Amino acid sequence: MARGLRLLSRAAARLRPLLPLQGPTARGFSASAPEPLHVCVVGSGPAGFYTADRMLKGHEGAQVDIIDRLPTPFGLVRSGVAPDHPETKIVVNQFSRVAANGRCSFFGNVTLGRDVSLSELCKTYHAVVLAYGAESDRSLGVPGEDLKGIHSAREFVWWYNGHPDMRDLSPDLKNTESAVVLGQGNVALDVARILLRCKTELATTDITDYALDALRGSTIRKVYLVGRRGPVQAACTAKELREILGLKNVRVCINEADLVTSPADEEEMRNSRIQRRVYELLSKAASTHKDSNYNDQKELHFVFFRKPTKFIPSENGSTVGAVQLEKTALKADEVTGKQVAVGTGEFEDLKCGLVLKSIGYKSLPIEGLAFDKKRGVVPNLRGRVLSSESETGTVETGLYVVGWLKRGPTGIVATNLHCAEETVASILEDDKKGVLRPPSVSKKHGRMGLLEILEQKNVRFVPFSGWEKIDSKEKMAGQLRNKPREKITTWDEFQKAANE
Repeated sequence: MARGLRLLSRAAARLRPLLPLQGPTARGFSASAPEPLHVCVVGSGPAGFYTADRMLKGHEGAQVDIIDRLPTPFGLVRSGVAPDHPETKIVVNQFSRVAANGRCSFFGNVTLGRDVSLSELCKTYHAVVLAYGAESDRSLGVPGEDLKGIHSAREFVWWYNGHPDMRDLSPDLKNTESAVVLGQGNVALDVARILLRCKTELATTDITDYALDALRGSTIRKVYLVGRRGPVQAACTAKELREILGLKNVRVCINEADLVTSPADEEEMRNSRIQRRVYELLSKAASTHKDSNYNDQKELHFVFFRKPTKFIPSENGSTVGAVQLEKTALKADEVTGKQVAVGTGEFEDLKCGLVLKSIGYKSLPIEGLAFDKKRGVVPNLRGRVLSSESETGTVETGLYVVGWLKRGPTGIVATNLHCAEETVASILEDDKKGVLRPPSVSKKHGRMGLLEILEQKNVRFVPFSGWEKIDSKEKMAGQLRNKPREKITTWDEFQKAANE
C-alpha cells in the first residue's frame, strides 16, 4: 500500500484530496464500519451523475469515483441533446456541483475493458455501478442497409454535437434535395429539425462549426418522417412536435386520409393524454398547411403506415437512391392487445439521397457479464445485476446497473433520476445488511487502488479539473462567435486543453 499512498500523493495536483469523514456515520449504518463505502460509477451521463448524487446524499461514508471513456463528462447532455435545446442542458450545473463534492472524483479518458477491467474494478470497489448507456444502434436487417448515405440518427446527432468518434462522419448534404428519417420519436424530430431549421438561428447555438458549415451548404429541401404505424401511435412528445411544426419557412405535409381513426385508436387516446395531444397537433397542422404553397419553402412530410423493406442504390451503385416502403395496417397483437403494424403487400419507392435511421439505440455487452440481446439490457433486479437472463439468476454481489443499460433506451433526462434512486436504494440496502463490506473480506482501496491501476498501465486520465479547463477554453472560443461555446472535437485537442 506504500506505493498506492505515493501514487495518491503524486496525483493530488490533479485530483481534489479526499475530505476527512466527519460527524456521525450515515443513518442506519454501523458506527463500527471499518472503512468508507467505495463506489465506482462507469459512465458520466445523467444516470451516472444522478447515481453519484443520490449515493453521496444517502451515505455519509460513501466515496464515489466516476469513470468515462470520454475526456468530457455529462454523456448525452453534451453529445445527444440538440444544440437548439439549451434549457435541457442546464442540468449540467447540478452535475458539476456533484463533481465538486470532496467525496467524488471524475476520471475521464478511462475505458472499461481497455484501461481497466470489470474484475479489477470489482476487486477495488465495494460497489460498481454500470451506467455507460447505449453507444450502438439497432439494425433494420433489410437489403441495402450498408449503402453510402445511410446513417443512424445517433451517428448524425454525435456528428453535429461534436462527439470525437463521429467528427469525421461527413454526411453528404449537397447532392440531394430529399432526406428520409425512419422513425417518429423525439430523436427523429431532432435530426429533421436540424436539417430544416434556419441556419442563422443555429449559428447562435453550440452546434459544431463544421456541422454548421455543412448545413449551410445543404441542398436538402424535403424531409420525410416515416413511421410504421399511424399518427395516434407517433412516439414523439407534444413539446417536440409543437416545435418542429412551428419552424419558419417550412410547409408541413400530412395525408389527411392517414388521420382517420379507428375505435382502437380512440380507445388509445382516451387512455393517453400525450397520444391525444400529439394527434390533435398533427390534425391541426394538416388543415393549417393544406392551402399554403410557396416555392421558397422547405417541406416536412409525415409519412404514416409505411415500413422500410429495402434500400435501393442510385445509378452509381454505391449510394442510396431510394427507400422501398411497404404499406402497413394496424392489427391487435394476440398477446398484448396493442396495435401493431403488419405489411399489406403493397410497395412504393421514396427517392432520397440521405437516410437517417432513428429506430432505437442499443447498449453493448461487457465480456463476462450476462446480457439480454433482445432488450439490449443487463439482466437486473431493481438495479442488482443478475448472473443470467432467467428469473432464477443469482445476484452478482457488488455489481449494479442504472439508466439505459438497466431499462433500455427510453425516457428523457429526468427519467434517470427515479432509475438512479432505485439502484442506490438497492446498494444502501445491501450495505446495511453487511453484504458489501463483510468483516471476513479484506479491505478494498477504492480511489487509491484505481490510481495505482491507471499508473501501472500509464493511462492519461482527465480529472474534473481538466474538464474545467476544456470547458473554459470552449466558452472563450464561443464568445468570439456569439455562441455558448465552440466545442473541441478531437482527442488530441482534449488532452492539450486539459493539460494547459
